[in-house]
Amino acid sequence: MAVMLVCLLIVIIMPIIAKVPIAFVMHKQGGYDNRDPRVQQSQLTGFGARALAAHKNCFEALAYFAPALVTVLAVGAVDETSKWLAIIFVVSRFAYIMMYWADLDKLRSLFWIVGFGCSLALILRLLLAFG
Repeated sequence: MAVMLVCLLIVIIMPIIAKVPIAFVMHKQGGYDNRDPRVQQSQLTGFGARALAAHKNCFEALAYFAPALVTVLAVGAVDETSKWLAIIFVVSRFAYIMMYWADLDKLRSLFWIVGFGCSLALILRLLLAFG
């Protein structure tokens, strides 16, 4: 169960990790506008815009991964396969962020599919086992 909880913790803090390069870019563009950062962020281009998109997508991924993982925990279905699915999800999400930053769109999409597939697999395994 510890592996699952560590994966959940990582995914919860991942949007904050993904925010670091955005803050750096904003700082380089005349200083971080803490009064209205969203206006400043809306004007980002290139790497800054991609970093912002990756940051926002971290929240979206949390919305489909966390319920799947918590459901596995709630029904006591933690096994080696579910642990590996959670680990692969986390690794694929970090790769996804890196591909976004590097502007490698096709690889980014591949890592998104892997991560989303892991979340689906967590739930589908439960449906097969308990359905």
